[in-house]
Amino acid sequence: MDGKKKAEILEKSKEWFRTSIMEKHQVNARKLISIKKFHINPFLASYLAHFLTGNAKPESMAKALIYPRVLATSITTMFGTGIQKFTTEVLSSFASTTSGMDIEFDDAMDGSRKYCQLKAGPNTINKDDVETIVNHFNSVKNLARTNSKKIGIDDLIVGVIYGSHKELSGNYKRLEKKYNIPVFAGKEFWLHLTGDENFYFDLIKAIGSVVTESDFKDELDEVIKKLAQTKEVIEISES
Repeated sequence: MDGKKKAEILEKSKEWFRTSIMEKHQVNARKLISIKKFHINPFLASYLAHFLTGNAKPESMAKALIYPRVLATSITTMFGTGIQKFTTEVLSSFASTTSGMDIEFDDAMDGSRKYCQLKAGPNTINKDDVETIVNHFNSVKNLARTNSKKIGIDDLIVGVIYGSHKELSGNYKRLEKKYNIPVFAGKEFWLHLTGDENFYFDLIKAIGSVVTESDFKDELDEVIKKLAQTKEVIEISES
């Protein structure tokens, strides 16, 4: 991959993160002023507030509700569901014309044409996803045979955007061991795609460079304050 194309992908990655992750994350955070956004376990609410702040005042209760949502559940889900947009907006030059595949590329390591499904991270597929992936790959193989097109056993792959091979979940390992589908994760995937040993880390740095735009502290404090003023939070706090 030449320097121009590398710079283009890195720039597109920053814009994707800015619009698909940061902006949506902030929009969703603003909605948390409503108690309806939470499923409160009354047996744990006071404990978690005490655990976090040392008391069970309404504001502490609100923090115990909001922090896990905005710092874990919401953003993790958003990143995973945003992978399709990442594919179309960032890796558009590798877009696949083969049904069931996200991208196609000439492997920088072995030169063969790779047909790839993209996944977000090392724990982002479940048991049902395994069967879906296998069915997609079998369809590609059947179509290739029909069209007298040769596809090697190692040319249908799963690419994982971040993480490492040793972090892959049991479902990914099942793809490899039971179905002989190679899974490239993190640095390994980006090396095969670009031929650049440092691309994965450059991508992390590029996306990290936009985090200065994500200071949401004052707004989040206001969201916490408003949630703490709701009737339901006050009642749990006083119980």
